[in-house]
Amino acid sequence: MRFFLKLVLLLIFALLLALVGAVYMIVDTQPSVSRAAEVTPDSIGRAKRILEQNDPRRLKSGSFRTITTRAADLDLALNYLTHQYAGGSARIRLQSSKAQVSASLRVPMIPVGLYINIDATLQESQTLPHIDSLQLGKLSVPPWLAQWGIGQGLALAVPGAELQTFRQAVKRVAFTEAGMVVAYQWRAELGDKLRAVLLPPEQQERLRRYQESLVEVTGKLRASKLSMTELLVPLFKLAAQRSTENDPVAENRAAILVLTIYINGAAWSQILPGAKNWPQAAKHVALLNQRDDFPKHFIISAALAADAGGPLADAVGVYKEIADSRGGSGFSFNDIAADRAGSRFGEYAANIATAKILAQKVGTGISERDLMPMTQDLPEFMPEAEFKRRFGGVGGEKYNRMAAEIERRVAALPLYR
Repeated sequence: MRFFLKLVLLLIFALLLALVGAVYMIVDTQPSVSRAAEVTPDSIGRAKRILEQNDPRRLKSGSFRTITTRAADLDLALNYLTHQYAGGSARIRLQSSKAQVSASLRVPMIPVGLYINIDATLQESQTLPHIDSLQLGKLSVPPWLAQWGIGQGLALAVPGAELQTFRQAVKRVAFTEAGMVVAYQWRAELGDKLRAVLLPPEQQERLRRYQESLVEVTGKLRASKLSMTELLVPLFKLAAQRSTENDPVAENRAAILVLTIYINGAAWSQILPGAKNWPQAAKHVALLNQRDDFPKHFIISAALAADAGGPLADAVGVYKEIADSRGGSGFSFNDIAADRAGSRFGEYAANIATAKILAQKVGTGISERDLMPMTQDLPEFMPEAEFKRRFGGVGGEKYNRMAAEIERRVAALPLYR
């Protein structure tokens, strides 16, 4: 018996020693990849075209489609997502039939800067790529073990039935030096499966609670036009109350998303089939600075920033203004100001350090001057030729000065002091 106990203790000690050794080999004090996370208006335009070409509402069940992504856009997207959701940087290099991925992830919840440096090679196969090699710091991971670990991680993140449906839908992923091509077969149930993953039942229930609050609020309002703050304040008062027992970031995001759907005149039934029985809010026109377009700019940017980060929201806003200058209402710096104000609001709402504080401030009552800068003196309605002549286009010296002035005004808003 004593020998058996000694053997068990020895095994435990050996396992602990092996674990310490593995951590020592994996963790590094310097990142191997360090890049700024950037999203450009041009890349947003290309992504928009891909989404339009693969709009589920226009696809027939059983039809085969392909998505082609440029190498530079794939690299930009991977780096942005790594920066936004893993606190690191990444790079992808494409070759014929292969993809080389490098990433540096900061170890969370410790004050000292430690990183996990990852180098992996993905190899084409008949359907999904497989891992050809994986290096974690100084530790080489056998490909079979890496493949198994990724499979287990996906199984934990996505329910088995949904994961199997997605795998069956993707027919081939191919790499070339120019980009990546994904061939897939659209199935009618894919939309519902994707919604179930992105909006699990607990999130849907949270959204329903804010929708019910919005119905109650709008039912008491009599004016056909009102300040957006009359909607924002009561919903964030609810967020502040619910944050005492729930995740404040999740509560803020739900409040913003419900307002985004409402202000843009969409219906929940278009997004969630199960929401067709949700109560409907009374129709009112929301205003900011006496304009009905500013709330749309503000709340969409807030929703993007709260879920995907400020740089994406900023790039989307600039992309829209460029598109408008080429045949729409024209490039408008005051629309950019509304976008930036919304983006700042979304960033604060989704930051764990400021989420609860923001909800409490908004919930106790704010005015438009607290969250929207002065815009009356900003140039607007400029066709593309005039915009380029006056400001040199996006990135021009005069454009940058105007963008800096807008940033200064947004930073000076009382809500963020």
